[in-house]
Amino acid sequence: MNEASRDDIDFHTRRWVRREDLNAHGTLFGGSLLRWIDEEATIYSIVQLDNHHVVTKYMSEIDFVISARKGDVIEMGLRASAFVRTSITMRAEVRNMITHKTILRIERVVFVTLDADGTLVTQGHHDITLDRDRPFEVSST
Repeated sequence: MNEASRDDIDFHTRRWVRREDLNAHGTLFGGSLLRWIDEEATIYSIVQLDNHHVVTKYMSEIDFVISARKGDVIEMGLRASAFVRTSITMRAEVRNMITHKTILRIERVVFVTLDADGTLVTQGHHDITLDRDRPFEVSST
């Protein structure tokens, strides 16, 4: 794979790297980046599964490829790779928006669906929607 990101990853969210996001070396703090990825993956899971009750179950090895610096604009991208009875698995990538150089890759991020009480439940979708606005059922809980 070259420096350019994979064509099948959908990049939707951008973040501006600011001073408060930096570590002691003056580069983007990995913990901040992982928090942003987890938030983006949560939103992606909610849209794909049509369920507001999802939680992170697993993240595979995290590959920090290059650093981001103050002032960089980064893009976060995700793509669902599998739907299973109670979960969704996706790939994640973060890249520099200007250079398109990959900053981070995670091959497997797994989210599970829960009911309002926190019990694992079966999710009803088996295909990826490219429509970011899958309609939600409104519940009173």
